[in-house]
Amino acid sequence: MTITKTTDAVRLDEVSKVYGRGESAVIALDAVGLGLRRGSFSAVMGPSGSGKSTFLHIAAGLDRPTSGSVRLGGVDIGGLSEAKRTAHRRERVGFIFQAFNLMPSLSVEQNMGLPLRLAGRRVDREWKREVVERVGLQAWLKHRPSQLSGGQQQRVAIARALLTRPDVVFADEPTGALDTRTGGDILDLLRHVVDALGQTVVMVTHDPLAAACADRVLYLADGAVVAADEAPTVDAVAERMTHLEA
Repeated sequence: MTITKTTDAVRLDEVSKVYGRGESAVIALDAVGLGLRRGSFSAVMGPSGSGKSTFLHIAAGLDRPTSGSVRLGGVDIGGLSEAKRTAHRRERVGFIFQAFNLMPSLSVEQNMGLPLRLAGRRVDREWKREVVERVGLQAWLKHRPSQLSGGQQQRVAIARALLTRPDVVFADEPTGALDTRTGGDILDLLRHVVDALGQTVVMVTHDPLAAACADRVLYLADGAVVAADEAPTVDAVAERMTHLEA
């Protein structure tokens, strides 16, 4: 395994993903090249079918590109076997999903530690204590997911993603199942873990309000990155999306 020192948590170079062959081939990603800096908060937006989900799956090592290279934590994951790629992803990537994906039979504490347990790694108790405090779950560790609100369950998912000390956290519509106020709390928490903990967060979203919490917004259309906004505002993101969807 070759590890390259870089300021990027994730780096895509000329990455394409094609599904099918011949006339039925669909280009989901088209020669995408970009770097996502360590300690940054990036949002990914685009119309339906623009390639957002494919981008997340490729960047996170859940799928392989048809061509091009992906570096995750300085490692070219394209050259890894399936087993090594899975192990690297488990150790270096955190995931937050719209559906929370918590195990109903496990407590909050057990859900948080599940990725480490699957990887055969021990919990760093000091780091665990800090994460629990940062996400505000001190009083809920022995509870089951069914005893928590949607916002609390998403906090558990964030804590679970952070506990492995990942190079990057990928969030797929993390506020999509939450009401506006609770979603705002979760966005504030993601902003906090970037600013206070130096975490790298990459969030796929359709919500301009959510995207405006990021440092940078990347816009996809037809599988290509067609624009980027630094220090985005809600109005600027909404206007850009209106043009893309038109």
